[in-house]
Amino acid sequence: MTMKKISLSLLAAATLALAACGPNTATRATTGAATGAVVAGPVGAVAGAALGGSGAVRVK
Repeated sequence: MTMKKISLSLLAAATLALAACGPNTATRATTGAATGAVVAGPVGAVAGAALGGSGAVRVK
């Protein structure tokens, strides 16, 4: 396994382990939202930078 696959596997395992921890609905919603922001935030930033840099998206 390459280092990239190992780190992605660990990230996926941590995400699944921490995705909805908590004794009540509010705590589970908060931990789920935080996990989603941590995991999807960098992906969204890279995708946004790629689209913005390519000129595919233009704001008037």
